[in-house]
Amino acid sequence: MSPKLSRILATLSGLLLVIFLMLVVSEKVPVFSDIYQRLELLVYDQRMRFHLPEKNEVQPSDGTRIVIIDIDEESLQHEGRWPWSRLKMVDLVEKLNAAGAAVIGFDILFGEAERNPAQVVLSQLDKKSKLHKEINLIQHNYDSDQMFANTLANSEAILGYLFHFQYPLTSGLLPEPLPLENTEDNLVSQLGMPSMTGYAAPIEVLTSNAKGGFFSLALDQDGVTRRAPMLARYNNQLYPSLSLEMLRQFLLLDAIELETSTIKGREHLEKIHLGANFSLPTDSSGQLLIPYRGPAETFPYIPAWKLLSGDFDKNLVEGALIIIGTSAPGLFDLRATPIDSVYPGVEVHANLLAAMLDKKFLKQPSWVTGADFVIALISGLVLAIALPWLTPLLQFVLSLSVAAIILAVTGWLWASKGLVLALAGPLLVVYLLITIFNFIWGFFYEFMTRNLLTDMFGQYVPPELVEEMSKHPGEFSFAGESRELSVLFSDIRGFTSLSERLTADELKLLLNRYFTPVTGVIFDHRGTIDKYIGDLVMAFWGAPVVDPDHALHSIQAALQMLKATEEISAVFASEGLPEIKVGIGINSGEMSVGDMGSKYRRAYTVLGDAVNLASRLESSTKYYGVSLIVGERTKELALEHFVWRELDLVRVKGKDQPVKIYQPLCSIEELTPELEEELKLLDQALAAFRSQDFTQAKNLFSQLHESHPETYQYSQYLERLEQFNQEPPATEWDGSWVRVDK
Repeated sequence: MSPKLSRILATLSGLLLVIFLMLVVSEKVPVFSDIYQRLELLVYDQRMRFHLPEKNEVQPSDGTRIVIIDIDEESLQHEGRWPWSRLKMVDLVEKLNAAGAAVIGFDILFGEAERNPAQVVLSQLDKKSKLHKEINLIQHNYDSDQMFANTLANSEAILGYLFHFQYPLTSGLLPEPLPLENTEDNLVSQLGMPSMTGYAAPIEVLTSNAKGGFFSLALDQDGVTRRAPMLARYNNQLYPSLSLEMLRQFLLLDAIELETSTIKGREHLEKIHLGANFSLPTDSSGQLLIPYRGPAETFPYIPAWKLLSGDFDKNLVEGALIIIGTSAPGLFDLRATPIDSVYPGVEVHANLLAAMLDKKFLKQPSWVTGADFVIALISGLVLAIALPWLTPLLQFVLSLSVAAIILAVTGWLWASKGLVLALAGPLLVVYLLITIFNFIWGFFYEFMTRNLLTDMFGQYVPPELVEEMSKHPGEFSFAGESRELSVLFSDIRGFTSLSERLTADELKLLLNRYFTPVTGVIFDHRGTIDKYIGDLVMAFWGAPVVDPDHALHSIQAALQMLKATEEISAVFASEGLPEIKVGIGINSGEMSVGDMGSKYRRAYTVLGDAVNLASRLESSTKYYGVSLIVGERTKELALEHFVWRELDLVRVKGKDQPVKIYQPLCSIEELTPELEEELKLLDQALAAFRSQDFTQAKNLFSQLHESHPETYQYSQYLERLEQFNQEPPATEWDGSWVRVDK
């Protein structure tokens, strides 16, 4: 698969994933949508903790204090087990009134009447007895419920009650519904908010002497309290929450006004107006996100037993909004919240009151759902389309940038505007899944490409080149192309006679022992094995990995191969095996390289005139009595690295133009003055020979032969000069020698 096709498939797959995720965000996929909602709730909790205000910002900024009277475990130990006597509650309210409390709210349900002790005695007496008549006349003096009711009637007190969301059970007397201003008669019935099925309210005598507000709290699907209903609908009447009713009494408001919007034929609640400049931004169900201001006991607590004993700071109570509740574990008013897993329910109402007094709310208007969807969609599309075409580093940078933008924008809206936008959709789901998908796609594509490259080229090139190719897999394939390369042929001299002296197994073992180190040398110098043909090995440089120094590396490999052959031959001789010698030919030039062959068998190989010349040069090593011959272009490309001996200007079979051939003798660093002088003399001799100054040429070649009789080239040219002495060349002769054999 080509890189372009892979990227196109990754883009299309990413877009399909975005569509699926949008269905998840839209709650169209049951299981996944539920997981997404859980993720969103977890992210919401983390954001809530991150945005908690400073300690000095807990109480309302207008100077109003919110104080909690706590019926805690210590109070139960001092005052006795719950429920307490109504007379004790009378004492508690009177002490708060005496200290100047502004409004008192009870996060407690007084759903059962307290038995009158006088009535208990009367039930034990004869109704005709004098004592019965006397106690009957004064029994009202011992009616603690009535005494509590009288105290409530003389106080700014709000009694709590609860609504049932599912059970059609009723008990006690429900307070009067919330008075509404400028509201149509049928508006409440048209509101798109759930109707309560039942209630549990205080007993009639208490409800008749105090205002009421429900303390029911909404639980999300994970059982955590993140929002609270401000209004509840029952029998097409609206009832206020405890915190809302406390605020209404504190602000001395007779009625409130609702702001609604019509969506799909239903009236959806938008805001609750408390006066001209004060409104609560609820959702369509009348719920308000709870803007928690800290962990448990962020607000001041006064243990109930201390209040009853008079051991409390009256300045703390004066003018304050008082909420009476319980944090004792046995009284079951502990909640799981985003801040703590165990959080007093009474303090939830304190947080709501503080937010309303400060007018600092967390809002999720009706349009937020659409905004969340658009943000998630845009984020997903940007990543799905862009990521497949980027490098892993740029993928990481883009993903990180998208995440940073989303976090920055949503964080700023939360902190400055109180606007809560979703994060799980655009960030945790779209961002992470699309990014992870592309990383995984890229990983598997690279993994498969590496395996493919290994399968394709592992038999031809060294492992380090395969590793290098895997870093840019799109640049390599078996497709044919024309490129300047260097090709090498190496053949064992006298292989035919060698094979006649050995058995088939011995010959196979000998060749394996020879080819293994020779192949290692080629691999060490970045060469590609083309093929083995009997005793011949063919290799080339510059493909599949581009190598600007292909000529240099091919010659270095050839010289090392000659050295390795000497070492192997010495080992063979010590074992009684025949010694081996090789001839190597190298040529550089334009050649075709790629996967060639038939549908039955194919090979990654090179073709062209430059390849054929390399083969001719290898066979010419026997004629010139040397082990290594390179072509003119190879010498040009590696000129500065070696000391060169020009062997001939020759016309090989199949070539019209003469070519110069060379023998690389050693590296430049290894050049000695004697060798330098010899090569200068050789250049003079060759120049005289090709200019047909045969007398001068004979003198020079004779000097060279006398000084270096081991060099076959000098005696070879002396033989040519003898031949030309008998049969002079034509006048237009270009100085080349014609080779009629391979």
